[in-house]
Amino acid sequence: MAAPRVTPISEQWHAWGFLVWDAEDGMVSRDTITLLTGFGIITAGTVLGQIAAAAAAATALGTNTGNGTFGAITVAAPSVAGVYVVEFDTATNYIVSAPNGEEVGHGVTGAAFAAGGLGFTITAGGTAFVPADSFNVTVTGGANVGLWVPYDPTGNDGREVASAVLGSGYKDTTLLNQAAAALVRGPARINGSELVWGANVTTTPQKTAALASLKLLGIQTTAT
Repeated sequence: MAAPRVTPISEQWHAWGFLVWDAEDGMVSRDTITLLTGFGIITAGTVLGQIAAAAAAATALGTNTGNGTFGAITVAAPSVAGVYVVEFDTATNYIVSAPNGEEVGHGVTGAAFAAGGLGFTITAGGTAFVPADSFNVTVTGGANVGLWVPYDPTGNDGREVASAVLGSGYKDTTLLNQAAAALVRGPARINGSELVWGANVTTTPQKTAALASLKLLGIQTTAT
Protein backbone atom coordinates (compact mmCIF):
# COMPACT_ATOMS: atom_id res chain seq x y z
CA MET A 1 0.00 0.00 0.00
CA ALA A 2 1.32 3.41 -0.97
CA ALA A 3 2.25 5.81 1.77
CA PRO A 4 -0.50 8.32 2.49
CA ARG A 5 -0.01 11.79 1.11
CA VAL A 6 0.21 14.58 3.63
CA THR A 7 -0.47 18.12 2.53
CA PRO A 8 2.48 20.31 3.55
CA ILE A 9 1.72 22.98 6.09
CA SER A 10 3.06 26.44 5.38
CA GLU A 11 3.63 28.11 8.71
CA GLN A 12 3.09 31.87 8.86
CA TRP A 13 5.46 34.31 10.53
CA HIS A 14 4.29 34.66 14.12
CA ALA A 15 4.10 37.97 15.93
CA TRP A 16 7.29 38.38 17.98
CA GLY A 17 8.47 34.95 16.81
CA PHE A 18 12.02 36.26 16.36
CA LEU A 19 12.29 37.40 19.97
CA VAL A 20 14.40 35.30 22.33
CA TRP A 21 14.26 37.63 25.33
CA ASP A 22 13.62 41.23 26.29
CA ALA A 23 13.50 42.95 29.64
CA GLU A 24 10.45 43.59 31.80
CA ASP A 25 7.93 42.08 29.38
CA GLY A 26 8.79 44.60 26.69
CA MET A 27 7.99 47.70 28.73
CA VAL A 28 11.51 49.00 28.08
CA SER A 29 12.32 47.69 24.61
CA ARG A 30 9.06 47.85 22.63
CA ASP A 31 7.13 50.79 21.28
CA THR A 32 4.23 51.70 19.01
CA ILE A 33 5.31 52.84 15.55
CA THR A 34 3.68 53.83 12.26
CA LEU A 35 4.60 51.98 9.08
CA LEU A 36 4.66 54.06 5.89
CA THR A 37 2.22 53.11 3.16
CA GLY A 38 3.39 51.64 -0.14
CA PHE A 39 5.31 48.54 0.96
CA GLY A 40 2.58 45.92 0.69
CA ILE A 41 2.39 43.34 3.45
CA ILE A 42 5.15 43.64 6.05
CA THR A 43 5.56 40.62 8.29
CA ALA A 44 6.71 40.20 11.86
CA GLY A 45 10.49 39.98 12.07
CA THR A 46 11.09 42.53 9.30
CA VAL A 47 14.11 44.70 10.02
CA LEU A 48 13.07 48.36 9.83
CA GLY A 49 14.60 51.78 9.36
CA GLN A 50 13.08 55.11 10.34
CA ILE A 51 12.81 58.03 7.96
CA ALA A 52 14.82 60.57 9.90
CA ALA A 53 15.13 63.39 7.40
CA ALA A 54 14.00 64.45 3.99
CA ALA A 55 16.30 64.00 1.01
CA ALA A 56 16.69 66.10 -2.11
CA ALA A 57 18.24 65.80 -5.56
CA ALA A 58 18.79 68.43 -8.26
CA THR A 59 18.43 67.94 -12.00
CA ALA A 60 18.53 70.41 -14.87
CA LEU A 61 14.99 71.38 -15.84
CA GLY A 62 15.93 71.60 -19.51
CA THR A 63 19.10 72.14 -21.53
CA ASN A 64 20.99 74.81 -19.64
CA THR A 65 23.52 77.11 -21.29
CA GLY A 66 25.55 77.45 -18.10
CA ASN A 67 27.50 74.45 -16.89
CA GLY A 68 27.73 75.31 -13.22
CA THR A 69 27.18 72.57 -10.65
CA PHE A 70 24.83 71.98 -7.73
CA GLY A 71 26.46 71.15 -4.42
CA ALA A 72 25.10 68.91 -1.67
CA ILE A 73 21.58 69.78 -0.59
CA THR A 74 20.42 69.89 3.01
CA VAL A 75 16.73 69.64 3.87
CA ALA A 76 14.99 70.67 7.08
CA ALA A 77 11.71 72.15 8.28
CA PRO A 78 9.70 73.90 6.91
CA SER A 79 10.48 72.26 3.55
CA VAL A 80 7.81 70.05 2.00
CA ALA A 81 7.93 67.05 -0.31
CA GLY A 82 7.68 68.04 -3.96
CA VAL A 83 9.58 69.76 -6.75
CA TYR A 84 11.23 73.13 -6.11
CA VAL A 85 12.35 75.21 -9.11
CA VAL A 86 15.63 77.15 -9.20
CA GLU A 87 15.60 79.61 -12.12
CA PHE A 88 18.31 82.08 -13.09
CA ASP A 89 17.37 85.66 -13.95
CA THR A 90 20.99 86.76 -14.57
CA ALA A 91 24.28 84.95 -15.01
CA THR A 92 24.80 84.78 -11.24
CA ASN A 93 21.42 85.38 -9.59
CA TYR A 94 18.56 82.91 -9.24
CA ILE A 95 15.12 82.58 -7.66
CA VAL A 96 13.91 79.51 -5.75
CA SER A 97 10.20 78.66 -5.88
CA ALA A 98 8.34 76.11 -3.73
CA PRO A 99 6.23 73.27 -5.18
CA ASN A 100 3.12 75.47 -4.86
CA GLY A 101 4.80 78.23 -6.89
CA GLU A 102 5.46 80.59 -4.02
CA GLU A 103 8.84 82.30 -3.93
CA VAL A 104 11.20 80.88 -1.32
CA GLY A 105 14.16 83.19 -1.79
CA HIS A 106 16.96 84.55 -3.99
CA GLY A 107 20.48 83.25 -4.32
CA VAL A 108 23.85 83.98 -5.94
CA THR A 109 26.32 81.53 -7.44
CA GLY A 110 29.26 80.79 -5.19
CA ALA A 111 27.35 81.68 -2.00
CA ALA A 112 25.36 79.36 0.23
CA PHE A 113 21.59 79.52 -0.19
CA ALA A 114 19.48 78.90 2.92
CA ALA A 115 15.74 79.54 2.98
CA GLY A 116 12.51 77.60 3.34
CA GLY A 117 14.37 74.64 4.81
CA LEU A 118 16.65 74.16 1.77
CA GLY A 119 20.39 74.68 1.81
CA PHE A 120 22.83 74.40 -1.11
CA THR A 121 25.51 76.19 -3.12
CA ILE A 122 25.57 76.50 -6.90
CA THR A 123 29.11 76.88 -8.25
CA ALA A 124 29.57 78.75 -11.52
CA GLY A 125 31.20 76.78 -14.32
CA GLY A 126 33.33 77.74 -17.29
CA THR A 127 30.20 78.76 -19.23
CA ALA A 128 28.00 81.30 -17.49
CA PHE A 129 24.34 80.74 -16.80
CA VAL A 130 21.80 82.75 -18.79
CA PRO A 131 18.28 83.88 -17.84
CA ALA A 132 15.84 80.91 -17.79
CA ASP A 133 18.54 78.33 -17.06
CA SER A 134 16.95 76.27 -14.30
CA PHE A 135 17.02 73.22 -12.05
CA ASN A 136 14.42 71.04 -10.40
CA VAL A 137 15.12 70.21 -6.77
CA THR A 138 13.01 67.20 -5.84
CA VAL A 139 12.45 66.82 -2.11
CA THR A 140 11.27 63.43 -0.86
CA GLY A 141 10.28 62.19 2.55
CA GLY A 142 9.49 65.52 4.13
CA ALA A 143 6.00 64.54 5.24
CA ASN A 144 7.16 61.05 6.20
CA VAL A 145 9.80 61.92 8.78
CA GLY A 146 9.35 59.65 11.79
CA LEU A 147 7.61 56.86 9.88
CA TRP A 148 9.08 53.38 9.50
CA VAL A 149 9.88 51.30 6.41
CA PRO A 150 11.79 48.10 5.68
CA TYR A 151 15.53 48.63 6.19
CA ASP A 152 17.00 49.70 2.85
CA PRO A 153 20.80 50.02 2.58
CA THR A 154 20.39 51.94 -0.70
CA GLY A 155 18.40 54.75 0.95
CA ASN A 156 19.62 58.16 2.05
CA ASP A 157 16.91 59.41 4.40
CA GLY A 158 17.40 57.24 7.46
CA ARG A 159 15.98 53.96 6.14
CA GLU A 160 19.57 52.85 5.41
CA VAL A 161 20.16 52.41 9.17
CA ALA A 162 18.54 49.37 10.78
CA SER A 163 16.87 50.63 13.95
CA ALA A 164 13.94 48.32 14.81
CA VAL A 165 12.35 44.94 14.18
CA LEU A 166 8.62 44.66 13.51
CA GLY A 167 6.92 42.68 16.25
CA SER A 168 3.31 42.82 15.02
CA GLY A 169 2.04 40.15 12.65
CA TYR A 170 1.05 40.85 9.06
CA LYS A 171 0.59 44.58 8.35
CA ASP A 172 -0.85 45.57 4.98
CA THR A 173 0.60 48.94 3.98
CA THR A 174 -0.61 48.76 0.39
CA LEU A 175 -2.99 51.70 0.72
CA LEU A 176 -2.56 53.22 4.17
CA ASN A 177 -0.04 53.86 6.92
CA GLN A 178 -0.38 51.22 9.61
CA ALA A 179 0.11 51.37 13.38
CA ALA A 180 2.26 48.54 14.65
CA ALA A 181 4.46 47.41 17.54
CA ALA A 182 8.21 46.98 17.20
CA LEU A 183 11.36 46.17 19.11
CA VAL A 184 13.16 49.52 19.05
CA ARG A 185 15.85 49.20 21.74
CA GLY A 186 17.49 46.79 24.14
CA PRO A 187 18.21 45.08 26.27
CA ALA A 188 16.91 42.31 24.05
CA ARG A 189 18.06 39.20 22.25
CA ILE A 190 16.71 38.06 18.88
CA ASN A 191 17.06 35.03 16.62
CA GLY A 192 18.75 36.18 13.42
CA SER A 193 17.36 33.25 11.42
CA GLU A 194 13.83 34.53 12.09
CA LEU A 195 14.44 37.98 10.65
CA VAL A 196 12.83 39.17 7.42
CA TRP A 197 14.68 41.46 5.01
CA GLY A 198 13.40 44.08 2.60
CA ALA A 199 13.70 43.75 -1.17
CA ASN A 200 16.85 45.88 -1.40
CA VAL A 201 18.80 43.80 1.09
CA THR A 202 20.67 41.48 -1.24
CA THR A 203 24.09 40.79 0.31
CA THR A 204 25.51 39.36 3.51
CA PRO A 205 27.51 42.54 4.27
CA GLN A 206 24.27 44.55 4.18
CA LYS A 207 22.72 42.19 6.73
CA THR A 208 25.87 42.26 8.85
CA ALA A 209 25.78 46.07 8.89
CA ALA A 210 22.12 46.00 9.92
CA LEU A 211 22.77 43.61 12.79
CA ALA A 212 25.66 45.80 13.93
CA SER A 213 23.35 48.81 13.99
CA LEU A 214 20.80 46.90 16.05
CA LYS A 215 23.54 45.83 18.46
CA LEU A 216 24.36 49.48 19.10
CA LEU A 217 20.76 49.82 20.30
CA GLY A 218 21.22 46.92 22.70
CA ILE A 219 19.50 44.35 20.45
CA GLN A 220 21.75 41.28 20.34
CA THR A 221 21.50 38.54 17.70
CA THR A 222 21.91 34.89 18.68
CA ALA A 223 22.10 33.29 15.21
CA THR A 224 22.00 34.18 11.51
